Amino acid sequence: MQVLVTGAAGFLGAALANTLAAQGHQVIGLDNMSTSSPNELSPNIHFTRGDINDRPKLWTLLQDVDCVYHLAARVLVPESVLYPSEYNLVNTGGTVNLMEAVRDAGVRRVVFISSGAIYGNQETQPLTEEALPNPKSPYAVSKLAAEYYVRTIGQLAGIESVCLRVFNAYGPGQQIPPSYTPVIPSFLKQALQRGTIVVHGAGSQTRDYVYVDDVVQAMITAGMAPDIDGEIINVGSGIETSILDLVTLVSQLADFEPEVIYNPRRGSGPTRMCACLKKAERLLGYQPRISLREGLQRTIQLDTHLRTNGQNHH
Repeated sequence: MQVLVTGAAGFLGAALANTLAAQGHQVIGLDNMSTSSPNELSPNIHFTRGDINDRPKLWTLLQDVDCVYHLAARVLVPESVLYPSEYNLVNTGGTVNLMEAVRDAGVRRVVFISSGAIYGNQETQPLTEEALPNPKSPYAVSKLAAEYYVRTIGQLAGIESVCLRVFNAYGPGQQIPPSYTPVIPSFLKQALQRGTIVVHGAGSQTRDYVYVDDVVQAMITAGMAPDIDGEIINVGSGIETSILDLVTLVSQLADFEPEVIYNPRRGSGPTRMCACLKKAERLLGYQPRISLREGLQRTIQLDTHLRTNGQNHH
């Protein structure tokens, strides 16, 4: 299979592209490298630096491609609150641009990597795909709008489309930006460096943390499975973990009891997040294999940047 991975230098994109290449697929990677670098990519990947809004470049790359995995996006929720137009331009506009190019190039299938963030606060847990979206950030809105575009343009143009709503993915190689750091790499880095952990809110809010290898498996299956055109599918662990329980687990694995500071003022997002995986199991045969404890252990073992003070990690 010949595939294009957009956002191929990012955390999930690189893991996906490397796994596909190792399985013998022909992989083209595209990334504008605004927040990442292709250093982690296999030499077997044909990598191109470029922007998702560059139509001529997309058109060139899409020739003879069977499946597009669309991961290129701005992904920091607090940043999206400050720069909503930027998130709309990249996440929504870039997706529309890609779908037009996909249509014109005659690509068979698009797998769009969406986010569990679009659910927002919901009365019922675990979250099923039938829940009415309740996006609470421009990031979540941009992902939801992109989902509608992918499915609608797909239906009109005869392109098979699948939207995967990925929950809190983590694992080795996750970027640690100077601000708005994702919670797991932030906690691990602080604990391993004998630092302080900052908890926003009371710490009782829950999230569904899913290890990168499990996400990659779901993505690859979604590119090949039959009879899933137009589907929206959750990808998570199916287990909700509170922030305080995560602190406890990280402390145990780092063998260090960090000081925990509570910041009650900053918003901490939805109070509960847990993915219902029944649809993923039925359509993709998906069952997450890596527990949170094992995933954190692997991350500590494999990600050397968590132990260093440099901010140059990609």
